[in-house]
Amino acid sequence: MAPPSTVSCCSQLQHLSKELSMDRRIYLLALVAFIAGLDENIVGGILPLLAHDLKVSVSVVGQLTSIFSLSFALCAALLLSLTARFERRTLLQAALAIFATSNLAAALASNYASLFVLRIVSAASCSLIVVLCTTFASALVTPDYRGRAIGVIFMGISASLVLGIPFGIVLSEHLGWRLPFAAMAMLAAALIFWLQASLPQMTARQPLPLRRYWQQLTVPSLALAQLVSILMIAGHFTLFAYLAPYLGATLGLHGGNLSLMYALFGVSAVSGGYLGGWLSDRLGARRTMWLVPAVFTLVLASLPLFAGSLWLFLPVMMLWSSLSWSISPTVQSYLISTAPAASEVNIGLNTSAMHLGVALGAACGGLVIASRSLADTPTVGAAISGTALLCALLSLYLSRAPSLASSRRLSQPVEPGDGTF
Repeated sequence: MAPPSTVSCCSQLQHLSKELSMDRRIYLLALVAFIAGLDENIVGGILPLLAHDLKVSVSVVGQLTSIFSLSFALCAALLLSLTARFERRTLLQAALAIFATSNLAAALASNYASLFVLRIVSAASCSLIVVLCTTFASALVTPDYRGRAIGVIFMGISASLVLGIPFGIVLSEHLGWRLPFAAMAMLAAALIFWLQASLPQMTARQPLPLRRYWQQLTVPSLALAQLVSILMIAGHFTLFAYLAPYLGATLGLHGGNLSLMYALFGVSAVSGGYLGGWLSDRLGARRTMWLVPAVFTLVLASLPLFAGSLWLFLPVMMLWSSLSWSISPTVQSYLISTAPAASEVNIGLNTSAMHLGVALGAACGGLVIASRSLADTPTVGAAISGTALLCALLSLYLSRAPSLASSRRLSQPVEPGDGTF
């Protein structure tokens, strides 16, 4: 019979082995989220090639990105409601299968109309993929590591921002615009089998009527938390959607120098996903909930002060980039801790909220440029993100009130837990 110390040591080794295995699964989920983000960003780098081959204008081809974001936002909650009966690993694999099929069909598309429809299908599958990856990641770890697990998922998504456009440009220039779509389809197909071998099954939740999603938004503290994502991302995209002309006007950056700035921005964005999760774990979801938008607003407002010098502007820009991607794991960690029984519902709503923020910010930036000037976009963006801070503070206040109990009553009969393996 082994001595107690040996038994204890073996037990610790087994626990460590499980932790390491769990970490690998989180990174696998981040890879799945990466290709979903890649699909959204890839069109931006191949607009001229698409326009030429499909015989439409560049502005018309640009609508492929707009329809993707809009479809993503509208489909997340709807598809979660319709698929509530399905076991979650199988559902994730099915979403990847649809993703692979739609992208393979996009690679074979003969005209703009068919590609437009296929982008809607692909966006719908991506909305489900991102929510399920986040749900799995939060369920695979203890609460102490939940924020970091969600952060890793968003590192995967933000990495697609860095690699999406260069990936599309390089492949398309050498082998045509159809190859990137085919490559994503093949990677998704491989991931279906990898998930089968790596992820445990997660039992299906009880069917969740679509009205339950809207009921979550009737809880003031939760609705305000969703507004934090919408408004902070809107403030970010008020400038980011027009970053290239802004950098050209303020710092005289064009061509290769501009590409380098985007690369540095993207590298910082990747770190931001983990930063938000790490802060949520170390400081607590509630404290991070107001801290991130507060610092983000100050940094964005200060950008014009450093626009006269590249070397002063660069570190502030990278901090801005990092903070912009830290808000998603921050808000989602807060939503999970505030209403754990409705975690998947609120993550789905937050996924939609983020994409609404993108659309709102791009529209606001365009209005600022048309009515005022390009130089005003950081200031207006900071004002919008300042309202996100106010929403965060109000949500924190109300979450201590009876509205939180109301949230739990709405969600507990429907979803008794975070998932059972």
